[in-house]
Amino acid sequence: MRIQVSITEELQDYIADVSLSEPAPLAELREETSRLDERNMQVSPEQGQFLSVLLRAIGAKRTLEVGVFTGYSLLRTALTLPADGRVTACDISDEWARTALGHCERAGVADKVDLRIGDARQSLAALVEEEGAAGGYDFVFLDADKEGYETYYEYALTLLRPGGLLAADNVLWSGRVIDESVQDSETRALRSFNTKLRGDDRVDLCMLPFADGLTLAVKR
Repeated sequence: MRIQVSITEELQDYIADVSLSEPAPLAELREETSRLDERNMQVSPEQGQFLSVLLRAIGAKRTLEVGVFTGYSLLRTALTLPADGRVTACDISDEWARTALGHCERAGVADKVDLRIGDARQSLAALVEEEGAAGGYDFVFLDADKEGYETYYEYALTLLRPGGLLAADNVLWSGRVIDESVQDSETRALRSFNTKLRGDDRVDLCMLPFADGLTLAVKR
């Protein structure tokens, strides 16, 4: 028997009242992003806080983010990491990257950010060749173009240490992953990605019906 509480708006407000904490720099970034047409690409405050808790739980110092947008999850990560922590962030958009870095600078955490602009496939291919990169990362967050998820995942497994954690966003894709009438490239890519991880004995897996679906995978 599957038991799950229905999350009404009132219950969501209650959860926010008793548990949500959003530092001022993040609230400012969220407000700025809310005025953009692409605002739905931004992770929610609850999701950002969840990622922050994960980072603290595993004692992360070195992390990777593939897909930055205006930088909400990047800023949350940089604020969470210890003083000697470092987040490598890949995005194809120079405009979004500048916005993200600007907010990190204003929050005083830009020194923790290594921003790489360009096609993430090329950025990751270069990263894995750097000394100490392979097996040197504690955490990877995937939130980029869905057609690239499987490629990014393979690079992530190379970069993660044993016991390192990967989080992949949007894996339920507003429910479209189970609607066979939907056959666009992004939806098909997510179906393939989800199936791939289900059969991958290199990781321990958990998919959460949180936000737009979040998969957590721990490298064995």
